[in-house]
Amino acid sequence: MANDGGASVDTFAHVSELPADALALMRRAEQQHIEFGPDWFAHLIDAVYAREPDAHQVRLQVLRNDGRVLAVLPTVAQTGAVGREISALSNFYTAIYAPALAEGLQAEDLLPVVRAMRRAGAGAAAYRFAPMDPASREFTLLKRALGLSGLSVHGYFAFGNWYQPVRQHWADYLKDRSSQVRNTIKRNARTFAAEGGRLELVRDSERLEAGIAAYQAVYAQSWKVPEPYPDFVPGLIRLCARRGWLRLGVAWLGDKPVAAQIWIVANGRADIFKLAYDEAYKALAPGTLLTALLMEHAIDVDRVSEIDYLIGDDAYKAAWMSQRRERCGLVAYDPLTLRGLLGLARQTAGAIRRRLRPQAAPRPDNPAADSKAIPRDASPRPAA
Repeated sequence: MANDGGASVDTFAHVSELPADALALMRRAEQQHIEFGPDWFAHLIDAVYAREPDAHQVRLQVLRNDGRVLAVLPTVAQTGAVGREISALSNFYTAIYAPALAEGLQAEDLLPVVRAMRRAGAGAAAYRFAPMDPASREFTLLKRALGLSGLSVHGYFAFGNWYQPVRQHWADYLKDRSSQVRNTIKRNARTFAAEGGRLELVRDSERLEAGIAAYQAVYAQSWKVPEPYPDFVPGLIRLCARRGWLRLGVAWLGDKPVAAQIWIVANGRADIFKLAYDEAYKALAPGTLLTALLMEHAIDVDRVSEIDYLIGDDAYKAAWMSQRRERCGLVAYDPLTLRGLLGLARQTAGAIRRRLRPQAAPRPDNPAADSKAIPRDASPRPAA
């Protein structure tokens, strides 16, 4: 335990070790996004970081003052671009990250946990937190607290995030899509059914393992590279089924799965987490048919208020979503370390180069109108 002016900071290696009040704070944060909650972090630790314990040191730091839990900050120590770094407990599966914070906090209240993080970092050169919502209070408070602690803090763009506020029923939403999308659904639904195709929606344990096997079979026949952590996605599907969050869509052609999508529905949101299709059946557009099925279910049955494509600016997302926002990160360099100074120098030089470049044309108010100008992430593809 570290003490700082009446505040105390306890450090834990796993979510299962956290006291009940810290778990309760994380459960409240989970009501914004499931990725802020204890179940998500526990699964990320078990399926990703526990596989490489020598390379990563997980820390969940719990800040208290007068016995009240003020914050839970999940981090991991590892080797990064400038040497030893402390970063958010996140990876490429993570669409959004935030510490769990009590209501009414000021940045100064977080100083004890930031100082404890730096002490435990044992000379870490940099501290990185991403991906975050730059409009969130967590982003603002963490950025300010890192700066108050003596670090040099910089924000950066992580990726674009396409989403759809839901204010209509499915039929009206579909009318607002392009004629190409509507015609593809109508035409290919008939063709797919005539070929012996059917669509399945798995929500609970009854068809869970068959659904997981179908998803994995499709993924293996898709354009996507093999998962570096093969236990993560099956484990996440089982977790979502236990919590009532799972919407796993599978397109079958006879007994063969040809497309699959994992949607996570919780707290009035539908997150499109994973999607894949067998390229041999691309002409039948099974992926488009699955998206339509899951979209209709999310809108008319689950009655969500928002549908989120999560990570990346893939052009196909503009066909289904009308809004775009950005996810960002924070990087804070320690100027008292040589590697921190080197990282800060590179950061400063990069900022100068960006200022000297010709300015790009501003993005339109409706980014869907200019989706070709937006960079894509590393795993696009869905036209089927």
